[in-house]
Amino acid sequence: MNRTDRLYALVEELRAVSPRPRSARWLAGRFEVSTRTIERDITALQGAGVPIWAEPGRTGGYVVDRARTLPPVNLTPGEAVAMAVALHRLGGTPFAPAAGAALRKLVAVMPPADAAEAHRLAGRVHLIGGGPATPVPAAVADAVSARRVLRLRYADRAGAVSARDVEPLAYLGNPTHWYLVAWCRLRGGVRCFRTDRIVSVHPLAEAVTRELRPEDLDIPAGRVRPLSLV
Repeated sequence: MNRTDRLYALVEELRAVSPRPRSARWLAGRFEVSTRTIERDITALQGAGVPIWAEPGRTGGYVVDRARTLPPVNLTPGEAVAMAVALHRLGGTPFAPAAGAALRKLVAVMPPADAAEAHRLAGRVHLIGGGPATPVPAAVADAVSARRVLRLRYADRAGAVSARDVEPLAYLGNPTHWYLVAWCRLRGGVRCFRTDRIVSVHPLAEAVTRELRPEDLDIPAGRVRPLSLV
């Protein structure tokens, strides 16, 4: 079991027996790791806002507040990333720390496979500044997670329309617009397509296998950052 899966399993184990405690030694045997590893895991969970405390004594151990934790949440990876984008817009407000803590708690109780996919999808969303408010066509909104080649009709800034087959790689948002970052087969390179200039979208059956490299985004370091769920 990897560490991420173990952290989720630890919370669920403590939830299942709450309010009874589980000792570090018992948990170490259950998850086949050292007691030191369990103690580090508990510290990490406490740092993420999970309400776990230690009860002293011969029959003591770790206890989780069942009333303040959630069972596995049926959020999809896309829904988790959508929440992260929305919460990003709270940056600089008094609510930003509380919003970030709420999102971390939700991701912490997602099924491990869904949480891992949410983190992968979030890594393909890049934001500049506060993030945009312009709408994105539905087919484009699903493009990066669906990993399918798209056939676009795209208008440039002069209004000239061209047909493009593109391989969606990421999203880029600035305070004004959303862009689809994709490998353009017509131009033979990575291009950013402003979503409000996409005239039509047709998903193709072909899967995308290409990945975005950091150097593909020709933006000065420090101005752009990947979306984070933590």
